[in-house]
Amino acid sequence: MTEALERFATAIALGVETAAALLIAVGALQTLGMLFDVRTPVTIGRKRLAWVNFARWLVLALEFELAADIIRTAVSPTWDDIGQLGAIAAIRTFLNFFLARDMKDLSEAQKLESRAAG
Repeated sequence: MTEALERFATAIALGVETAAALLIAVGALQTLGMLFDVRTPVTIGRKRLAWVNFARWLVLALEFELAADIIRTAVSPTWDDIGQLGAIAAIRTFLNFFLARDMKDLSEAQKLESRAAG
């Protein structure tokens, strides 16, 4: 019974990890599209916006990776699994903090630009 549960959890975790990889790929393609759009000039603001966009995709993918690790750890936890789970949670927390800060800075910069233009 435990072996069947472990196989089932492993299959689910693999599916969730595959979804995370797809999210990263979609985010990378979208970000490249933003950067190489020939209709608009590449400015520092646009590069920063592209970075924030890609960071959002990465944070979402990290959430999926964390979910996959939680699934694996819930079935047959080892100290190594728990350590990996803690590391991913810490990385996600730091990324979320810096992403939120950069999004706030970008929003404030855009407000200043619109005031200066208007």
